[in-house]
Amino acid sequence: MVKSMTGFGRAVKELDGYVISVEIKSVNHRYFEFFSRCPRQYGFLDEKIKSYVNSRVSRGKIECYISIEALNTEACDVAVNNTLANAYVKALRELEETYGLKEDFGAAAIGKFQDVLVVRKSEEDEDKIWEMVKSVAETAVDKFIEMRIAEGKKMYEDVYSRTQIILDTVSFIEERSPQTVKEYNDKLVERVHDLIGDVSLDEGRIIQEVAIYADKVAVAEETVRLRSHIEQLRRFLTSDEAIGRKMDFLVQEINRETNTIGSKCSDVEIARKVVDMKSEIEKIREQIQNIE
Repeated sequence: MVKSMTGFGRAVKELDGYVISVEIKSVNHRYFEFFSRCPRQYGFLDEKIKSYVNSRVSRGKIECYISIEALNTEACDVAVNNTLANAYVKALRELEETYGLKEDFGAAAIGKFQDVLVVRKSEEDEDKIWEMVKSVAETAVDKFIEMRIAEGKKMYEDVYSRTQIILDTVSFIEERSPQTVKEYNDKLVERVHDLIGDVSLDEGRIIQEVAIYADKVAVAEETVRLRSHIEQLRRFLTSDEAIGRKMDFLVQEINRETNTIGSKCSDVEIARKVVDMKSEIEKIREQIQNIE
């Protein structure tokens, strides 16, 4: 099942005196990169939430935001960091004296400085907090993955349809290639007649030249490999594993075989088809950059 690397999910629950919200979103990335933000006093959740998300998501640049609000305010106490407050007051007075500024700071102004007022809570059970956060995270990640799957379905349809275009083009090349050898034989005979007139031709020599040409423009091996690569690419599209990087490698191989066909064939019609194939391959490459 193809999944996009772009997704979003959010969940909010009230559990045992806490209102907990988890929001997760992601964009393309070659590997799994995770960033989380949660209240400072719950920093122990960072590694736990990263491990949980990574157990369900393989690739993408992921951002996760956790909010935890305790409804029971009786267990909270606000304390003053006197050392830091004193340092702020001293610095402000120095500014006042140095630059002749008016003293207009008070307790409210000092309290706005970072970490001057410290919220202290009663000891909380970390395992209990994590279990509640995990419960909310499960819902958020479910929604996140659901969005990835929905996007992945559209990508599957697009990539599959383009592989069919490539296969149809391969069929045309397989049918057209032998005709180019016959056309070369006819042109060679005609050219020799123009040069030497009605003198009998050395058929052995003609056959030898045509055989050399046929070997030079033969693309059977490349088309067989192309079909094999396309078949494998389609199998990846139905896999439950993270297949984005594997598909990227396979598309490189498809492009390589297509380039070889283009370099071997001097036929105009085949050359045009090769250009069409390369266009479809590039569109597939762009799509799979967003596949997990």
